[in-house]
Amino acid sequence: MEPISSQDKDSSQDEDLKVFRINLPATPEDIASLEIGSVVYMSGVVYTAREGVYQKVLGNGEALPVDLKKLSNVNFHCSPAAAVTPDGDYNVGAVTATASFRFSKWMSNWLEMTDTRIVIGKGGMPHDDYANIMVPHGAVYLTTVGYGTGALLGRGIKRVRDVFWLDELGIAQAMWLFEVKDFGPFIVESDINGNSLFHQHGEQVNARIDELYAGLKEPALHRFGETSDRKNEVM
Repeated sequence: MEPISSQDKDSSQDEDLKVFRINLPATPEDIASLEIGSVVYMSGVVYTAREGVYQKVLGNGEALPVDLKKLSNVNFHCSPAAAVTPDGDYNVGAVTATASFRFSKWMSNWLEMTDTRIVIGKGGMPHDDYANIMVPHGAVYLTTVGYGTGALLGRGIKRVRDVFWLDELGIAQAMWLFEVKDFGPFIVESDINGNSLFHQHGEQVNARIDELYAGLKEPALHRFGETSDRKNEVM
């Protein structure tokens, strides 16, 4: 697919799949155009922040080491595979998303403080968080595509602009600033109205799941957690 103009408010469509390419920082118009289930690539600066950073800034009251409002409005919940190069820079060969639902308690204050408008992670966030946290701040959630894509995402990281609190927090928890180009693919999990791809498809799956249990015989081996009654499931 050819790159889209620098305004990046347009999308391309391959059959039923919409693909958006966004230049960062994303504009309100960019964000409002994202539809759940569509694919996003981005170019610009993306920063990482997760529980270690949230605790330092929001929990301990430490100042941000950089003005994120002027630099980037995309927060990636991830763990980079970073190595120091001979010239003292960093090479990020891969980057693996982490589960964002663990950070719910921080997100409202973080979005307010930083003007972050795109959060990237895996697994989505609790459905109520979209309505109560993301929508009021005009933010959306993007999820990584399946497993094993860390190296693919790493190709989109062109340079480490800076890293903060590396010695104190370690590679996974430090705040990294990545200069990226065609960074992705990511899937739009929640849109500006709080609609959730996972929630919608979960409802479709669960609507008929009881039929799968109908008429099942008792399990032969009675292994731990094995049941013919969905209400008795361990997980």
